[in-house]
Amino acid sequence: MKVHQISVFLENKSGRLAELTDVLGKAGINIRALSIADTSDFGILRLIVNNPEEAFKILKNDGFSVSITDVIAVEVQDEPGGLARVLEILQSAGINIEYLYAFLEKASNNALVVFRVEQIDDAVALLTKHGVNVVQGSDVYKL
Repeated sequence: MKVHQISVFLENKSGRLAELTDVLGKAGINIRALSIADTSDFGILRLIVNNPEEAFKILKNDGFSVSITDVIAVEVQDEPGGLARVLEILQSAGINIEYLYAFLEKASNNALVVFRVEQIDDAVALLTKHGVNVVQGSDVYKL
């Protein structure tokens, strides 16, 4: 149920993000979802791609500071309060969400949201128990 996310430390300077996306594009790596958090000096780019292991190798070989992080992709009802219902399930068990971001494409009529949580296995079990669809990594990479 885990999804491999690529995390890249980037200097906050003109052209660095364009360079990274060009490297991935030339290697046939398709970006499915992304998020960037930045400060005045650097940013952390988080990516879900169609082939995370290959993307990791390519970026590492090209000199980028890169890591792989496990996250989960969760279907959320695409309606007012849909995200709140999922967050309440995690909150009720004391599972902290470090960050989340939306996926670019839907797996169904529901929205797809990527979560980084502290207790990933507990979160998967809890959400599944409550009828929330946690999408397998292999399915996410194909979207």
